[in-house]
Amino acid sequence: MKNIGLIAVIAIVLIALMGGCSTYNGLVEKQENVNSKWAQVQNVYQRRADLIPNLVNTVKGAANFEKTTLESVIQARANATRPEINLNSDQLTPENIQRFQQAQDALSSSISRLLVVAEQYPDLKATSAFSELRVDLAGSENRIAQERMNFNNAVQDYNTTRRRFPNNIFAGLFGFDEKGYFQAQTGSDKVPTVQF
Repeated sequence: MKNIGLIAVIAIVLIALMGGCSTYNGLVEKQENVNSKWAQVQNVYQRRADLIPNLVNTVKGAANFEKTTLESVIQARANATRPEINLNSDQLTPENIQRFQQAQDALSSSISRLLVVAEQYPDLKATSAFSELRVDLAGSENRIAQERMNFNNAVQDYNTTRRRFPNNIFAGLFGFDEKGYFQAQTGSDKVPTVQF
């Protein structure tokens, strides 16, 4: 009778250990998926950042181009590529993602202003280099949107798994922290006014 009780306790402990190992391995797999998606997000943002010097140099060639507009793009690029803004996969907290996103949104805004101002220069718009850079930037923005969506989907899967019971116990024990999402830009829920 004693042996049956001991065997039952050992069986319960083994089942709990196997369940814990399965949960741990599942969390590791989902965390690595988040890390992979984050690397892709950084890759497409870097591609855009790499296009900016060419864009700035192309625009500089236009006579009387607004110097402050160019300087704001250069400064925004510098801010968006600072080492403390470019996060490692273990720094993907909601707060850090928000800071990263704010720096990238500021760069997007300055690029948009540059392109709007450039519309006033017919000679600049007519150059093939400028046209190609605009197309490349538009393609980069589309890739960024796609990779951000892929990242958010991976984060949702990871965060949902880590919050489920009993996974939340193992996640807490082994340090599987919540990951942050990309959010919509502030004010993007309002319809822009168009005036002619």
